[in-house]
Amino acid sequence: MHESRAVATDAPPDSAARPGDAVVRRIDPTADAQWDAGLAACPGASFFHTAAWPRVLQSAYGFKPVYFTLGGAGRPRSVLPLMEVDSWLTGRRGISLPFTDECAPLCANPDSFRLLHREALDYAKLRGWKYLECRGGRSLFGDAPASASFLGHRLDLRGGEAAIFARFDGSARRAVRKAEQSGLTIEFSRDLAAVRAFHRLLCKTRKRHGVPPQPFHFFAGIQRHILAQNLGWVVLARHGGIPVAGAVYFHFGKTLIYKYGASDEAFQHLRANNLVMWEAIKRHAQEGFEMLDFGRTSPINEGLRKFKLSWGTTEHRIDYVRQDRRTGGFAAAKADSADWHARFFKMLPNPVFRLIGAVLYKHVA
Repeated sequence: MHESRAVATDAPPDSAARPGDAVVRRIDPTADAQWDAGLAACPGASFFHTAAWPRVLQSAYGFKPVYFTLGGAGRPRSVLPLMEVDSWLTGRRGISLPFTDECAPLCANPDSFRLLHREALDYAKLRGWKYLECRGGRSLFGDAPASASFLGHRLDLRGGEAAIFARFDGSARRAVRKAEQSGLTIEFSRDLAAVRAFHRLLCKTRKRHGVPPQPFHFFAGIQRHILAQNLGWVVLARHGGIPVAGAVYFHFGKTLIYKYGASDEAFQHLRANNLVMWEAIKRHAQEGFEMLDFGRTSPINEGLRKFKLSWGTTEHRIDYVRQDRRTGGFAAAKADSADWHARFFKMLPNPVFRLIGAVLYKHVA
């Protein structure tokens, strides 16, 4: 019987593994033209496991992709995706993945994860990471506590338009019908002008919630590395030619992801957000997509949770795990902090508010 052993290597994905060895490769998927094609056969892979998302994060913030994989030439069968965030303010750490709702390790079995995890911890020690954080996949860590917990929501897009619509709550159906009679027009776009229009709406929405917006160059990266590569859409609702609501969607395989949403509160009575969502659902269902992932929601944000449930979604839990590199211990979730910071941000002038977002995001990841 052969004994499997892990061998960490920076060799390219097509390097040969010796028979009987479990070779752990440390790779950068953004430099591998075949990464997404190989990933398509990996069970559980989502858009966030593709090379497009780390390209955005790398170009916008300088984060370094460090993916640990097991598998043959261009066909990863197990993946622990990580990016190194190096900040003078918050320290150096490995995150799977920054600004990602959920990106669990893709592992064929627990033994595969143990190999990848061990190599990742060795690399963390070499690089001086403060901690390693996985956003999803808590069960792979045994009885480790969750460092943070969220709710996820998924909508089945199969069965036809009428069947999907019938699964919505009455409030969602009424909002869609009202929006359809409000003189709104819907456009699907991948160009930079549409992204800029969406970002203006996002800045208004984030100000309303007291959360600084991501800088525009981050969304320009989304347009270049995702939308222009036919991996998503910006969907805008206009009233009299004015953008009043919008959303950004990504997709991979048969799954659509609702990543960002925004609106102008002055036009809230038109229910434009509901029409944006419904038109996106219809289009992607017709194109053969099977599931819409609504992303994560804080358990204390009952309003957003209610909105997502109203679309007939099923709810699940998303747990993050954070392991201290020095002690090996796991961080437990802390009680939600007071919302003083949100109240403070709401009072700031718009230019200052946007500047804080431009400076802050690279450090918080």
